[in-house]
Order: sequence, then C-alpha cells, then structure tokens
Amino acid sequence: MVLKICTFFFPWVIRRKLLNKWFGFKIDRTAHIGLAWIFPKELVMSEGANIGHFTIAINLDKIEMGIQASIGRQNWITGFPTKTDSPHFTHQPDRKAELIIGAFSAVTKKHHLDCTNQIIIGHHCTIAGYDSQFLTHSIDVIENRQSSSPIHIGHYTFVGTNVVVLGGAQLPDYCVLGAKSLLNKKFEKQWTLYGGVPARETKTIPADAKYFSRIDGFVY
Repeated sequence: MVLKICTFFFPWVIRRKLLNKWFGFKIDRTAHIGLAWIFPKELVMSEGANIGHFTIAINLDKIEMGIQASIGRQNWITGFPTKTDSPHFTHQPDRKAELIIGAFSAVTKKHHLDCTNQIIIGHHCTIAGYDSQFLTHSIDVIENRQSSSPIHIGHYTFVGTNVVVLGGAQLPDYCVLGAKSLLNKKFEKQWTLYGGVPARETKTIPADAKYFSRIDGFVY
C-alpha cells in the first residue's frame, strides 16, 4: 500500500517507470494514466492507451488495453480476484477476473464495470454516455451461492448511455445497444440495433454506416 501511495504523487514520466518496475506492469511509454487508482494484479497498456482522472480499478486479475484504447474519467472497475482463500466462486475454477479492451475502443465516463468474470470489449467500440453497469456476477438463488459469467462486446459496436449488461450477455460485431437497455443474453445477429428491457432486435443497420468502417477510434 505504501508503494502504491508513493507512485500516485510522482509526475507521469517517473510514475510510469515506477509502476512498471515495482508492480510488473507493462505500460507503453506513449500510454498515460491520469490521477487515478489503477492496481489490478496485471496491467498492460499498449501504444497510446489512456486512463482518465479519478477512475478506480481494483480487485481484479488483469486489465489489458489495445492500441489507442481509452478509459475515461470517474469509472469504477472492480471484481473478485482468482486464487484467493475465499469460498466464493470455487465451483468456477476457470473464471477470469479480467477487463480486455481492444484497439481504438473507448469506455467514456462514470460507468461501473464488474469484472468478477471476464469482460471483453472488442476493437473500435464505444461504451458511450454515462452510468452504464456491466455486472458479471450475481447470486444463484437455486444453488444459494455467488456465480458469474463473462460479458462479450463485439468489434465495431456502440453501447448507448445508462444500459445494464448482465453476465453471459453478448453484443455481436457491428451492432448497437440502445440507451437504457437491458442486455441479458447472448445475441448472434450482426448489423442490428438491439434495444429495450430486456433487449431485443429492433432494426437492421445498413452495412454502409460509416461508424463501422473507421480505421482509428476518432469520431468527428
């Protein structure tokens, strides 16, 4: 804890080197972390990756960010690490408490990502707006125990503001999840707008929509 506190107050050029040396992180020299508390067991930040101010990421095994991937301000990223003495999740020996974000993808601000199980966000994705919740664990009332399932957000996807995504859910590639929706299962059909509570297919997206052919992550 003392080492973590010490690194917080150094200028970023020094802080990055200390984080890599003291904690074994792999932060590219062009990556950046603002005034944020980012301490998973393993952190990999590729070229140009960025984490904004006042984001907290604790109690998970790994965060991996691709080229130019970004996590904005005031996000809460937590989980339940593996290989502990806790009786929770012992029935899931293959569980991964990880957040994987692909190249040129963005998690904007004020979202909650529960990485008790793995959350995978593909490349060229946007987790937009505010106040969305990605919840990979809950109580299994039948078995009376904590249980978890991964979440998979496909490549070239757009997730609207204030949504809830539950463990086991999947948003396919080239899809949109509408604002305030509940995604609670695995969908397969691409080029589709999903929306509602619970989410369902609502509209086909044209294959020439320009968001889905971006080379980098910038949206004008």
